[in-house]
Amino acid sequence: MKLTPMRFKDYIWPHNPKTFEITEKRRLAVNPVPFGKGTVTDMGVDCRVLKGEGEFVGDDAYDEFLKLRKVFDEGTAGILVHPVWQSVRVWFSSLSIKQEPMENFISYAFEFVEDDDSYSQTVNKPEEDTENEIIPGGVPNGTIIGSSGSSNSSRRTYTVKSGDTLWGISRKYGLTLNQIIALNPQIRNPNLIYTGQTVYVS
Repeated sequence: MKLTPMRFKDYIWPHNPKTFEITEKRRLAVNPVPFGKGTVTDMGVDCRVLKGEGEFVGDDAYDEFLKLRKVFDEGTAGILVHPVWQSVRVWFSSLSIKQEPMENFISYAFEFVEDDDSYSQTVNKPEEDTENEIIPGGVPNGTIIGSSGSSNSSRRTYTVKSGDTLWGISRKYGLTLNQIIALNPQIRNPNLIYTGQTVYVS
């Protein structure tokens, strides 16, 4: 089975990392009890940590590592799209070289920490003034277009499903991420879309 490449923000891995590990940890408070072992209180689940190791090979190995490092240096959260895991909003928390780089080979390790406001398709739509919301084309939402009294049917739309990302939707319709963002100015945060939302794809 051919897996799609891993992606974080606009960086796409030329080939997927060798290893990928996801750690979920529950915080437990142990309360001593006289003459007993103690009781345990569940303090909730920590943010997931997603880490792994990979290699860049070839004449451009070091240049490829520098591209990844540039994304790390941005210091902002973004969407991590993994070929076998759900898309999730994360912080790029660690990037390291595992050994002395060779001319055509770099071994590296990385770590991402899930944002507490993780990318979720089940978030509630924020309350907005949708009556006067502007949709692509500069027409207020709810305005009837055309003399026939029907809305503009020439525009194609897509309804967001669980697990979707704007990047994934753009690929499905042969668009770039920038193109689909331009088609959807009503989406204030391209990293956050929700189930049932309408996305314009033409």
